[in-house]
Amino acid sequence: MAYIRTIEEDQAEGLVQELYDSARGTYGYVPNHAKLFSLRPEVYQAWNKLLSGFRSHMRLRRYELITFAASLELECTYCSLAHAAVLRKNFFSAEQLLAIIHDFRSADLSDEEVALMALAQKIVRRAGDVNEEDVQTLRAFGLKDEEILDVVLTITARSFFSKTLEALDAVPDDIYLELEPELVKVLAIGRPFPDEA
Repeated sequence: MAYIRTIEEDQAEGLVQELYDSARGTYGYVPNHAKLFSLRPEVYQAWNKLLSGFRSHMRLRRYELITFAASLELECTYCSLAHAAVLRKNFFSAEQLLAIIHDFRSADLSDEEVALMALAQKIVRRAGDVNEEDVQTLRAFGLKDEEILDVVLTITARSFFSKTLEALDAVPDDIYLELEPELVKVLAIGRPFPDEA
């Protein structure tokens, strides 16, 4: 499942059991990304606390589009599939998602959403290229500085999580195979599903 040892569900105890119980409560099962942190469950707890610090201030669609853009740019198959699944369930058809993946600038998103996704790409590619004009663009859409910070934190936190999953070969969960095959194929941009290898 990964390059490092993980603790099986039937062997979990203490903080690992808490981690698995919490993940099961959220997802309905224990995802592979949670298992990856089973040797350091306190890190996974800290990650969830960090995530809630900015995610709780954002609308779901904004959070997911930003995270999706960052995941694609980071070439993380797991995160791209996971966030595509949320977008597919709540906001877009498969055809609309494919259009976003191929060119979000011409995929009938709002100007604000395009700007947010473009910023995600820019930060992942080279954060030092971000300038005052980028921030002013978000202000022009009415984002307050607190919201801009939430956006940037969403992007930079994704870098930590996606790079960890990709580096240690966390296999995407089988549930993502329920997405349309054309989405699964185009989103296998980092490590492929074993079935797709």
